[in-house]
Amino acid sequence: MVAVTSLTRAQQLIHQRIDAALKPFDLTFARYEVLMLLAFSSRGSLPMSVIGSRLQVHPASVTSAVERLEKQGFAQRERTESDRRMVLARITSTGRRTSQRATDALNREVFADLGLTQRDLATLNGILAELRRHEGDPA
Repeated sequence: MVAVTSLTRAQQLIHQRIDAALKPFDLTFARYEVLMLLAFSSRGSLPMSVIGSRLQVHPASVTSAVERLEKQGFAQRERTESDRRMVLARITSTGRRTSQRATDALNREVFADLGLTQRDLATLNGILAELRRHEGDPA
């Protein structure tokens, strides 16, 4: 029980730091993840269903995140010519710039100093990967 509560608390503390780093960009971590998937995709766009699959979230969550990103000018939705039923989310140039600035902020304010040595981080990553595998998550 102690390990699980400690892990949960550590996750909360790190998420607080992530939220603080993303706040100047008016991004939540969920929207940041969507934006980064789009930024990393070869065409700058992905089907909404693929986003949900990769992030392992409900389609309604993807729709909500993309709608907000669209209102912010960071993404746009479009239908494909080959299959009008398929909706793509596409990153805009503003979204691409914002994703880079937000990533820089996260690297500087969160990831650069977790208070652990490189050796401890490697050990922790191995332990967490094993925990994820045990729970059926492809770590």
